[in-house]
Amino acid sequence: MYRFLLSRQWVILTLLGLALIPAMIKLGFWQLHRHESRVAQNELISSSLAAAPVPFDRLSSTGREPAEDDRFRTAKATGRFDTGHEVVVRQRTAADQKSIGYFVVTPLIQDDGRAVLVNRGWIEAGGDLTRFPKVPPPPRGQVTVTGRVMADETSEASGIKDKRGLPPRQVMLIDSRKQAGTLHRPVLRGYLELTAMKPQPAGAHPQRIPEPDHSSIGPHMAYAVQWWLFAAGVPFGWVVLVRRERRDRLAQSTAGDSAGSSAGSCAGGSAGDSAGDSAASSAGVSGGDATGGPAVPAPGTSGADGPEGPESAPADEGPAQEPAPTEAAAATEAPEPTEAGEATGTSAAHRTPTGAPMSGSSPAD
Repeated sequence: MYRFLLSRQWVILTLLGLALIPAMIKLGFWQLHRHESRVAQNELISSSLAAAPVPFDRLSSTGREPAEDDRFRTAKATGRFDTGHEVVVRQRTAADQKSIGYFVVTPLIQDDGRAVLVNRGWIEAGGDLTRFPKVPPPPRGQVTVTGRVMADETSEASGIKDKRGLPPRQVMLIDSRKQAGTLHRPVLRGYLELTAMKPQPAGAHPQRIPEPDHSSIGPHMAYAVQWWLFAAGVPFGWVVLVRRERRDRLAQSTAGDSAGSSAGSCAGGSAGDSAGDSAASSAGVSGGDATGGPAVPAPGTSGADGPEGPESAPADEGPAQEPAPTEAAAATEAPEPTEAGEATGTSAAHRTPTGAPMSGSSPAD
């Protein structure tokens, strides 16, 4: 009944289904872990933003990056901006996530001589990307900046390739270690993402970077459920296909048997009609010989012994009796005798053994 499952096609289909089930289950757990990571990230951002500001040098040093739990925490730093070593970060989007431009990163030199990198915000890219853009200047003199603590950017974490051969003072990643080599002074690891500054700049300033989204959890949980539903649907679909294949095969087998029975019945009926026609023809031929042919006397009768034989019938015994029908004639229905046959039979019965007409009869009878 289910021997078709051993065919090559069904074996391959079954093995494919068995391979897809654990793969889909694993993909579901992968999306679940991403969901859990996103939830934990949102909680970290929320708690860090709500924490009280602390000095940046308490969270970072020249040889140590800010800890993972300190990311997005509010910190402060005081010093003077060094616009001569200011750089712009290429291919960054504005708050609308559509416009492409630059991040402006300016070193803030503290009183102890150490520098803190400050991301002052976003500016629009000019027409000539090979030249340093026009950047709104920061306030002169000593300032106090407040911002979110961020770790150095890497290609692995950001997905941005660190290109070489860029125009002067243009970079692809915010990396305090590389900037330390350019500034020729110690630089605290990580950087501050500016949120406030005292005193405020007098004129235009770069567009501030909005705080990271910490309310959305993304579609990862929905994706996990979808993968698990797909994994559950594989065996269900396999059963449906097997039942359909079995039903189709049974229907084909039933149709073949019906066609064979009809063909056999037609063949048997034709053979029976042929046999009946042959028997009727044979019976007709035999009956014609018995009635329409010449009467041949049987051995031991008067016709065979002659007029003087001891078995000859007396002339006055009346007409001779017709012989009894044979088995073949009895088995089949003999045709009606014709007028010629009746005349012949009467003439032969009313003759004497010598061939003369019997008394009381005439040839016309």
